[in-house]
Amino acid sequence: MNKTKEKIFKYFTKALTYIALSMLLFVICFIVKEALPIFKVVSVKEFVLGTEWVPIDFGFGTKYGMRYFIMGTLLVSLIAVVISMFISIGVSLFLSVVANDRARRNIFPVIDLLSGIPSVVYGFIALELLSPIFFSFGVKTGNCVLLAAIVLSIMITPYIVSSVTYTFVNLRNKYMISIKNLGIDEWYGMTTIILPKSVKRIVLSLILANCRAMGETMAVMMVMGNAIVLPTILGKGESIASLIALEMGTAVRESNHYYALYAAGLVLMATVLIINIVLHKFSKEST
Repeated sequence: MNKTKEKIFKYFTKALTYIALSMLLFVICFIVKEALPIFKVVSVKEFVLGTEWVPIDFGFGTKYGMRYFIMGTLLVSLIAVVISMFISIGVSLFLSVVANDRARRNIFPVIDLLSGIPSVVYGFIALELLSPIFFSFGVKTGNCVLLAAIVLSIMITPYIVSSVTYTFVNLRNKYMISIKNLGIDEWYGMTTIILPKSVKRIVLSLILANCRAMGETMAVMMVMGNAIVLPTILGKGESIASLIALEMGTAVRESNHYYALYAAGLVLMATVLIINIVLHKFSKEST
């Protein structure tokens, strides 16, 4: 009876795995299918490296260039990860070294709650509280890449904290008894032994958080400015996800504009897949 249950569970988990892979393959094939027609109008190089985005013909022709959107996506996600990295590592050190098990169990749900708040709420708070501050320092309209990055950093912090804290606690349980027996200070042991051994895992957590940040739409769309210009830290910009969200509703089905937006999604998906391949490589090296 037990062997029969084990076989059923084995086949059930295999089926779920194949379903998940099939769903991913379907999404990839569908996006590629919808994106390919635009490359009959514009070359891949021009689409990726072009700087002009004029999807509607007003008598001067259409242009589809994604360079500024790609740069905006990478810039805002990179700044967000850098900001969140220092906060997350500090919080993780506190939870793994200073806090006891009871405090850790009480604090973790509060941190995880940040990931459950809708992104539109973060956007509204940023518009009401942070945008006026940036405006007072000379940033036009108060919206800029840095503001969007700050909002994103808050949103991805719970993901990094959970992963890094888990790594710190495991390594602390493994090495801390030996560290104390040798008479080494606990904090010195954390900074010279445990923290260096956690570098690869921290990098993996940051890569995952970066993938999460690149796909964020609503909060970024509300505070980044949504201008098709060369993105700068205190200037406006627009991410690929924001472009798709803003224009897909107005794009005529099976038009070049429609296909170009799917191609933009393909570019975003390809970037995330490349990052995940790098993640897989790091994970192999860390084992």
